Amino acid sequence: MKNNSEKYPLELNTMPGFAGSSAYYLRYEDPKNDKALVSKEANDYWGNVDLYLGGTEHATGHLIYSRFWNKFLYDLGVIKDDEPFQKLINQGMIQGRSNFVYRVKNTNKFVSCNLKNQYDTTEIHVDVNIVSNDVLDIEAFKAWRPDFADAEFILEDDGKYHCGWAVEKMSKSMFNVVNPDDIIEKYGADTLRLYEMFLGPLEFSKPWDTNGIDGVHRFLKKLWSLIYNGDKLLINNNLPIDEELKILHKTIKKISYDIENFSFNTSVSAFMICVNELYSIKCSKRAILEPLSIILAPFAPHIAEEIYHICCSLNENNEKTGSVCDAKFPDFEEKYLVENSVKYPISFNGKVRFTLELPADMPKEEVEKTALNSEQTPKWLEGKEIKKIIVVPKKIVNIVF
Repeated sequence: MKNNSEKYPLELNTMPGFAGSSAYYLRYEDPKNDKALVSKEANDYWGNVDLYLGGTEHATGHLIYSRFWNKFLYDLGVIKDDEPFQKLINQGMIQGRSNFVYRVKNTNKFVSCNLKNQYDTTEIHVDVNIVSNDVLDIEAFKAWRPDFADAEFILEDDGKYHCGWAVEKMSKSMFNVVNPDDIIEKYGADTLRLYEMFLGPLEFSKPWDTNGIDGVHRFLKKLWSLIYNGDKLLINNNLPIDEELKILHKTIKKISYDIENFSFNTSVSAFMICVNELYSIKCSKRAILEPLSIILAPFAPHIAEEIYHICCSLNENNEKTGSVCDAKFPDFEEKYLVENSVKYPISFNGKVRFTLELPADMPKEEVEKTALNSEQTPKWLEGKEIKKIIVVPKKIVNIVF
């Protein structure tokens, strides 16, 4: 290649890429300083980065250089911290979940996965965007490629074509790249956000698998059914009962802990449990749903915003306005989590036979007496002499004979 250095001078300054992109977090502390990278006063105030969140490639391609420059600047006395980041979390990669169809050799027939062993077949990657819960959209498949337009299908007893699957690296050649716009078009952005968190722990690599996305979508629809029944608004200003407050504050406590510990997948599970419990008792009270919308906002901001505004419109004092994002995150109150009763498993020689729900503050002697006087006890004793009774308060009763 001809050297055109006179016309196009070679770029010899590698500092912006090597140093500038590595120490940018220090420049953020004092961006208008034209005398130094960062002043001592600004660096003393801001210090190092509280939390850095990035993928594994980012760690090797950037963070290692940040640490190099940070220690170099620390040795020169320019900055006060010898480490650039107080906490670093490497988020796992989203892997691809490929789907396959099975073409009978020398034909344009495709046999369903569970029947493929009956034929001589060739495995072919298929676009995962035309597969739902491993079931092929046959018409979309025919339209996918011209040579499949007249394809024939050998289906299973349920009348569906079931695809095979494997976890592989996301790649266009494997047709397992998922377009977020397609998911949003079908399910909405909130479902996509929740499902990405629901796939597994933040630090773990996990395969993108749409087989559970319907469940997340149903959760949001069930939540909305507490707000509206068709066109009828259900939210009301009735005072909540203890059971409803317990459900709410149990969820607030769980979500507060999970956010601090980046356990977003278990947060989604907690929201599902909460909504199922509220749905089972038909709770549509503003005093419950308004704080629920606030803690849901970081996970599903669009539906949370809608619920919050509806709740605000029902606020008799009209004290709250603005976005749910500006609302104060509610604190959980331990008093609502105190159990008033306990379910005691009643065991005979170590085998649980039935349970008794008793007051949580019932004395040990009364628990023993109640278990012995239960109408179910004689059936399991069979007239045998009791040797001892073990009562573990709020845990279990074991009758030994």
